[in-house]
Formats: sequence, structure tokens, C-alpha cells
Amino acid sequence: MAAGVAALTASLVTVTATEAVAAEAGCTVAYSVTGQWSGGFTADVAVTNNGAAVDGWQLSWEWPSGQRVRNAWNAKVTESDGRVTAADAGYNAKVATSKTVKFGFIGTWAEANTAPLSFSLNGVTCVHGGKQLTAMEHTAAMQPGWNLGNTLDSVGMPDDETSWGNPRITEALLDNVKAQGFKSVRLPVTWTARVGPGPDHTIDAAYLARVKEVVRWALARDLYVMVNLHHDSWQWTLKMPTEHDQVLNQFNRIWTQLAGAFTEFGPKLTFEGLNEPQFTGSTGKPQEIQLNAELNASFYDIVRRSGGNNAKRLLVLPTLHTSSEQVYLDPLVDQIQGFDDPNLIATVHNYGYWPFSANVAGGTRFDASVQQYLTDDFDRVHDSFIARGIPVIIGEYGLLGFDQHTGTIEQGEKLKFFEYFGHYARAKKLTTMLWDNGQHFNRTSFQWNDPELFAHIKSSWKVRSGTAYTDQVFSAKSSPVTAKTIKLNLNGTSFSGLYNGNTALTRGVDYTLDGDQLTLTASALTRLSGSRDYGTNAVLTARFSQGVPWRFHVITYDTPVPSDTTGTTEKFEIPTDFRGDQLATMEAKYDDGAFAGPHDWTSFKEFGRAFAPNYTDGLTTLKPEFFNNLKDDERVTLTFHFWSGEKVTYYVTKSGTAVTGTTA
Repeated sequence: MAAGVAALTASLVTVTATEAVAAEAGCTVAYSVTGQWSGGFTADVAVTNNGAAVDGWQLSWEWPSGQRVRNAWNAKVTESDGRVTAADAGYNAKVATSKTVKFGFIGTWAEANTAPLSFSLNGVTCVHGGKQLTAMEHTAAMQPGWNLGNTLDSVGMPDDETSWGNPRITEALLDNVKAQGFKSVRLPVTWTARVGPGPDHTIDAAYLARVKEVVRWALARDLYVMVNLHHDSWQWTLKMPTEHDQVLNQFNRIWTQLAGAFTEFGPKLTFEGLNEPQFTGSTGKPQEIQLNAELNASFYDIVRRSGGNNAKRLLVLPTLHTSSEQVYLDPLVDQIQGFDDPNLIATVHNYGYWPFSANVAGGTRFDASVQQYLTDDFDRVHDSFIARGIPVIIGEYGLLGFDQHTGTIEQGEKLKFFEYFGHYARAKKLTTMLWDNGQHFNRTSFQWNDPELFAHIKSSWKVRSGTAYTDQVFSAKSSPVTAKTIKLNLNGTSFSGLYNGNTALTRGVDYTLDGDQLTLTASALTRLSGSRDYGTNAVLTARFSQGVPWRFHVITYDTPVPSDTTGTTEKFEIPTDFRGDQLATMEAKYDDGAFAGPHDWTSFKEFGRAFAPNYTDGLTTLKPEFFNNLKDDERVTLTFHFWSGEKVTYYVTKSGTAVTGTTA
């Protein structure tokens, strides 16, 4: 903690039941370091009583960094095992409503002087709250945000929190999430299996306590927090068209209990009514929009009537499907304006242009269509909400292909997507929350599985980065090396140099630059390719005036060679000598030219679901999902498209569960 003043605020209320009741107003605690020097510091503490008058008080906290209290004034301070209790000094025992009692002390510190994470007054925990901000200020302060996905929202037993493969949440995880630069955490929570039967639908006390514990941990680290009903949307609320009263009752009972349980928490906690609202068995889109509005209204009414801090708590309302299509935006705009409440936030999700996001239908590149989709999407959201004074949170963003594997989309194309996403969201004043179900930030090592990806995401929060048409420079081993020209995407930056490691390449000798056209000379590529083994021979970095450098992989390849094989619809692997190349996509057609396999409206199949390369073992796998959609005893021509530009033809025929693959 820097010398000077570091302020910490906390708020406390007492909740007498888990129902929505008007809670006692509680207290506010302000802790500030007023002076600091090597090994010592002074601090002031102010306790404001927002409830009924008290006669006698004790304020307790634990030191997070091993500090000690040396002497105090206006309070009697005792300390044991790092826990401090400050009691009234007799003459200041009585604190009337809305009055403040103050005390101070001199303390010592060694390694760090971190502010206490939480306080308790007369045995009741004070939760970090922070001052009440406007909805726009609050939403801006949440940028950037991170989703703690596939954890509290997991479904399955015996332990929902770990049933989808992630470890239990720890305070260390939240420490490290904050250290990455995130200002807010979205806690998706699925309540389906944690509520009892109707009509009461009582929430399991232990599970609710666990959620509250995680919320407290996050708030104690000055992170903004958003809690919701998550997979409940596809487990039971979707039945509302045919089970209206039952669904509405369960929804209301859950939010009644949650509103009461969290009334004590300060303004840095927000509620999100329902994740990705969706309905089945409806009469059509108008009814679904109306049902979403009904849930939004019920959620709003329950929380506001619960009183206490909930009277002004920021509430997050979703569009149907959390979609950004105009037909879904307009009804939510009307509803929020109709509430005439300044403490409301709209939310939508964004996973990009679907063919690119899932790598299907030939959507392998971050091209003009992908960029235009983002631009149009954010423009609609901005013009519908932000321009009318309603803040917006992109509650989830990412790429759909990440659900299969983060390599579903080629690295350079992926980086360009996130660079532009962050830039344009910032330009349109949208707060973004990265969806992470464990595939991005490792929750035990606290390292990013793809540091280059996160570097681009983090940089995009503040500045643009230069990129290029490609991050791959291919030279065929069977041919002499020739010069290669690549278009740079300067994105408002200026090119400052090309490097091999920390060694600068020589402009005019190793490369030339003509506007945005970067040309690598044949002599430089020959030198960098060395003995020309298949694969990446060197990695170059283009540096720009700001942002993250762009990497070029200098690759030696030859046309990949698949082999004849047999297998089954459950396991079919084509032995493939990739010879340094990488698979971009695959087409499938019958002999008559008709499209074969799933997604029969396109010849290009979905990467990761219909097919997938295995470079380590030299295999190209065709998945059961691909064969499930093939006709029996009709030959299918596969065309494998590689990033070098090479195309390789292969043939498969399915007969029952048996599959034969040939090169001719």
C-alpha cells in the first residue's frame, strides 16, 4: 500500500430472516491509512451508526499482512493471533442513529500494509460496499469483468461446484483474478438442484451460505460482483409458456430468498435476474418477449420491495436470449424506461459472427463480415441503451469454438477478433465480462493457458494493437525460398521494427515496408528457416508504437499426405503426415455434388465437432457426429484445406457402422 491515504469502506445490515424483509440500516466503517513510513503507519477508523442507537460497541478485524497495533486513542484495543478488537473507551460507548464514532492508532508492518479485508461490529460482519455510484459510473467501474464459469453454475452431484471439472473457489483465485486487472466478477449460479419442492422452494442453507461466502471474498477485495440465476433458464424457467404459474412461483420464491439473504451487502453487489432467458412451447416470439418482460418485472419488484440496500441496488435486466437483435433490444428499452428507475443496467451477450465463432461454413478468417457483425452489434446496443442513458454490460463474450478447444480458431485470427472486440466495445462504452469456464485462466496455477491471447485482451482495454493479415509465413520445402509480402493492420499505430527474439532485423536487407505492405526478403527467410525442418523454424515479432507485438511464425511445409484406413463411425482416424502444415477446414460432398454430413446447407463442416487434427499423433479424426449425418454406401469426397493454401482430397464411405477411407 502506498504512503498517504488508502480508504476502505464497508456497510453492514442485520437480516432477521431469509425472506424479503426491511432490514435494519446497519453501519458504515471507513478505514484509512493517514501516514506511513518504513515499518510503521498511522490509521484512522470511523464507524457510522445507520441503525438504532447503541450503548457499547466492539469493532473487530483480522490483519491480512501481519501488521500489529502499537497504541490507540479513543478506543481500547486488544490483539491476539492477528485479530484485533477495538472497544469503546467508555465515554464514547453511546452512538446515536446517523452519528459517527472515531478512533485511531499507530501500527507496525513488515512486508506489506494491506487494508483489512472485512470488519465486524458487535459480532456482525461488515461487508465492503463502497459509495453508491450512478448506474453509468458503476457499470464503467466494473470494466473489465470476468466470469467464474462452470463452477457455482455446474449441474451434477455429488458436488456441483466441482462437477464440471473446476476446483472449489478459493480466496487465492480471487486474489489472482484481481491481479490480472479485472475489476468485476460475474458469479453464475444454478439453483435448480439447490431448492426444495413447491410451493416454498426453500434454498439449501449450506449452498446459499457458500455463495454468500464467495461473494464476501470478492467484495472484500474491492471487486464488483454480479450474481444471477444461470442454467435455471434451460432447466425449468423455459417451461413458462406451458407451466406459467409454477415457473413464476419458483422464480419469485428464489429471488425473494436471495433478496433477503443479500440485503446486507453494499452497492458493489449487483443482481442479474436470469441468464439467457429462453422459452419452449410458446406461441411465438411475441409471447416469449412478453414472458421475459414478466420475469424482469417480477424480479425488479421483489428486490425493490425487500428494502435496505436493495432499494437502490443496481439491477441487471436481460433481453430475450440476451440477444442484441433490435427486435429484442426495443422491448427492454421500453421496459427500463417504464420503470423510471436510475439504478438499472441492460445486459446482452456476444460470441461473434457464428460461422467464424464456431469455425463452420468456411468461416476461418477474421474478415470484413466478422468485423461488420461486431460493429453493427455494438452500434445497435449503444444506440438503443447508452444513447438513452442506460448502461450496458456484455455479460459474456468469447468464441463458441472455445467450448470445444481454444485451437478451433487459428491463433492469429483469434487474436484479431479479441483486439477489435475490446477496441470497439471501449469505443461504445460497453462493459465486458470474459466468459471463462476454466479453459483460459488456470485456477490452480493462476497462469493463462494462452498468455498471448490474454495479452491482446488486456491491451484492448486501453489501446489498439497492430496486427496483420496472417501470423503464418509458409515456404514449401520442395521449392526454393522466395520473398513473402504480408499486409499489416496498423489500427492507428505505427510500425517500429521487426525482431527475431531481441535481435532487430535490418530494414532494406531483411525486410522492406511500403505503406502497410511488409515484405520479408528471400535471403532473410532462407537464413531464418535454417535446415528447413518441417514446422516453425523461427518466430518474428513486429513491434508497433503501442499495444502488443504481432508474431509471425516462419514455417517450412510440404503438401500433407493422408493414408488409406478403415474404422468405425465411433472411431475413425486418418493417418496423416502433416509435414509442417496446419488444417484450416474441411469440405464434404457426395458424388452428385450435394453437401454431406451435418450442417447440410454448407459443404464446410464444423471444426472440432465434425473433424479435428491431431498433430502430435499424426491423425485427422472424423467425429461420430459427422457420420451420424452421412448416407450409407455413398462415397463422400473430403477436401482438406490447409493454412498454407494446399488442398488435399480424400474419400470415405460408410456402410452401417463400418467406414473405409482412401486417397483414390
